[in-house]
This record gives sequence, C-alpha cells and structure tokens, in this order.
Amino acid sequence: MLRRRRRPAWERTNHAGRTVDLYAGPAVAAGTAVGAALGAVTRRERGAVLLATLAGAACGAYDDVRGDHRRGFCAHLGALRDGEVTSGAVKLFGIGAAGLAAGALLKDRPLDKVLAGVVVAGSAHLVNLVDVRPGRAALTAIALGTPGVARGLPFAAAPLGAAAAVLADDLGERTMLGDAGAHALGAALGTAVAAANGRPGLVLHAVALVAAAADGDAVSRRARSPM
Repeated sequence: MLRRRRRPAWERTNHAGRTVDLYAGPAVAAGTAVGAALGAVTRRERGAVLLATLAGAACGAYDDVRGDHRRGFCAHLGALRDGEVTSGAVKLFGIGAAGLAAGALLKDRPLDKVLAGVVVAGSAHLVNLVDVRPGRAALTAIALGTPGVARGLPFAAAPLGAAAAVLADDLGERTMLGDAGAHALGAALGTAVAAANGRPGLVLHAVALVAAAADGDAVSRRARSPM
C-alpha cells in the first residue's frame, strides 16, 4: 500500500544510480517492535525494547526525510556549536537518550545502566553505519541476531526475522532500509545483547561499539577531506 503513491521524500538514488524507496524502513521497524514486544520475557524488557526500537525508527525516519550531506559526529556537533541543529544531531542525542533510558529499565546498578545504554545506542549506530550497499544492514542484523536466538533470547528473533523478510527486496535494489530501518534493527539487537549480559559482557560490547563508531567517524572525515 505504501508504494501506490510516489513520495519523493521517501525515495533515494542508490550507489548504482537506481531510484529505490525507503518504505522497508518503517515496515521493518514496526515488525521488529511488535515481534520484540511479544517475545520479551519481562515487562521491563518489553518497555526497553519498545522504547529503543521506536526511538531509533523515529529519529532515523527524521534523518531520512530531513537529512543533509554531512556525515560523522564531528560534523554534526560542529554545526550544533554554531547554533544549527542537524538531523544527525537529533539522531545522536535522541537515540543516545533512548538507549540510556532502555539501559535503565534493563539493569539495576548505575554503571550497568550506563553500559547497557551504550550497547543499545552503539548497536543502533553500528547497523546504520554498515548500511552503505544493498543488503548489508539486513545481513548484519541477521548475523548479530542469530547467536541471540541460539542462546534462547526470544526477542532477538524479531529483528532477525524482520531483516530476513526484506532481504530479497533490499538485495534486489527495489527498496532500502534507510536510517529508520537500520536504527530500529540495531536498537532492538542492542537491547537483546544488553539484557543477556552482565557487566563483563557489557564492557566488552560497549568498548567494541565505541571503537567501531570512532573508526566510522574517522572514515567519514577522511571521505570529506580534499585530496
């Protein structure tokens, strides 16, 4: 139904010059949120995964529609310092705040709450970071979600299933996840990871995700630098 009307704001020209729509993003976000909420074991887990997934989708959709050419944390923070609130800044602070709130729901101790929040927000950023070619974000979500399902985490199956459902259309360059879909998948996966790990696991995941974010930001800066 979403495809019956052309909406230029929800279309993109991909790396191969083809016009594709972004409708997979909201569809994946909705499917992930519903599936994760149904699969969550406790009320706190349900609240955390819904908050993280829907916030990731909302902030990502805002960037899909309102986004500009700037990439990387430094570019958006620099614009914010100059008084301009970019769509990237909205994502950074919106998903960061939602991640911390989700972490607070999942864990009891203050440090664990913060670490869980970093894992949730960092996972959302990671899946979006790899979404540069058809299928990469969906395949990453499937790869990250499979161990969680194998370990018996029911709501890890939701992002995995949602990613698998759109993978063929994504690889076929008929649609793309966009920031809405990628952030929603990553946030849900991060919530599953945070729920399943104690402090040692949270520290390892948080360090790895922060390192990946820093490396991605460095790559963005190099790409913008004149040769």
